[in-house]
Amino acid sequence: MFQSYESTRNSNIFSTSSMAVLQGIAEDGGLYVMRNIEDKNIDIEELKGKSYTEIAETVLSMMLDDFPKDKIKECVKNAYTDKFSSSDITPLVKVGDSYVAELFHGPTSAFKDVALSILPHLLTAAYDMNDLEGEVIILTATSGDTGKAALEGFKDVRGTKIIVFYPDGGVSQVQKAQMATQEGTNTFVCAIEGNFDDAQTGVKKIFTNENLRDELEKRNKMFSSANSINIGRLVPQIVYYFYSYMKLVESNAVKIGDKVNFAVPTGNFGNILAGYYAKNLGLPVNKLICGSNENNVLYDFIRTGIYDKNREFHKTISPSMDILVSSNLERLLYYVSGKDNNVVKNLMEQLNSTGKYEVSDKMKKVISDEFYAHCVFKDDTEETIKAVFEKYGYLLDTHTAVAYKTLETYKNETNDDTVSVVLSTASPYKFSRSVYESLYGNTDSDEFQIMQELSEKTGVKIPENLKGLKDKKVLHKEVCKKDEMEDYVRKIAK
Repeated sequence: MFQSYESTRNSNIFSTSSMAVLQGIAEDGGLYVMRNIEDKNIDIEELKGKSYTEIAETVLSMMLDDFPKDKIKECVKNAYTDKFSSSDITPLVKVGDSYVAELFHGPTSAFKDVALSILPHLLTAAYDMNDLEGEVIILTATSGDTGKAALEGFKDVRGTKIIVFYPDGGVSQVQKAQMATQEGTNTFVCAIEGNFDDAQTGVKKIFTNENLRDELEKRNKMFSSANSINIGRLVPQIVYYFYSYMKLVESNAVKIGDKVNFAVPTGNFGNILAGYYAKNLGLPVNKLICGSNENNVLYDFIRTGIYDKNREFHKTISPSMDILVSSNLERLLYYVSGKDNNVVKNLMEQLNSTGKYEVSDKMKKVISDEFYAHCVFKDDTEETIKAVFEKYGYLLDTHTAVAYKTLETYKNETNDDTVSVVLSTASPYKFSRSVYESLYGNTDSDEFQIMQELSEKTGVKIPENLKGLKDKKVLHKEVCKKDEMEDYVRKIAK
């Protein structure tokens, strides 16, 4: 067995990739990482002319190294055949001097679909590979998009139940409606009185609760995660970096080997971390450009090396980035510390006890070489949506606009004319009020009416999966306090 994964916090806790996918998080609360990633290399010459699914098979086979290749092929086929509205899965579109990788053509119109369409297949394959019986309970915290994408992915998947927690009042009306109307005999949704960080912290506490874990084990049940703390969620996100690059090569925008910038709107750090992984696997990445909103904890960290979550939490027009504890940053710390598990463990303990930590000068240098950061607040986000639509007829959502503006700022600051790709977050119709008001000013209409008006005025079609959402029956109405999350999970587990 290839036990190529270990906990970020303890090198003596190791795992095969299939068990890492099943467990979601290591028993000490650390995240699973591949120790010898530098031994892996994808020859981009060999990706020429390959489809999205063929590139996915290459990346997944390399990163999930105990999965048989035929099993990976089957998972990819089941995940992406007839599930996306574009045959390209993640088409690349030129907008001004840059490109936008459209990651929102999946069943819930958000970038999370790309990974969450395949995770259930990887998980059931891993389940069979490890001769397990019983039930896997998927626990997920969401700031808006992961929840619906995970619910849709795991709906009626054998041997699973999925429980999603989201911040009450902290997601858009469309996002809430998508979750509240979710069908499926194994799907459970609960709003919590708190923000996304409260939901994420609550889920992590449940994962590391030994008594609860033992209780479940006796009843042949185990926890797993659909958040990007699960390596099975993160690995499929690497694929669209390679695919976007190959589309640039195909259109003669770059030659094989030329470096490319990627600008990413970032909250939990998973999506941009996938780019860091892609670079480690041989993709010619110049700079990873990190866009934050008013919750600019990552901007401060990349600039100063100090991570400090002790600050005001802002509810913004880009709610999927309203996060102060960026879980996936822990994986980056592992690599930039020279894979020093003790350093990571100490930093995470400081974060838990004081809410902050500072990395060494050496780590700061590595991070600033790899990443650039900027933060974009409400007014600039709205102005970017308006300017891009007026200049290019392209409609950005409120998160993608943050990355687009961050890229513009980076270019102005550095005069770097490297070809650049902006990773999109979602269809603009998932945040139709904010997008509409950016273009046309305030409105008293509800979000579903706005959706229609926005489509009529811009000529941009509403995704099929969002049409008729308003008329769907609400099936999930539960709300709990943040300290009641464990009770809710116990109730569902029974």
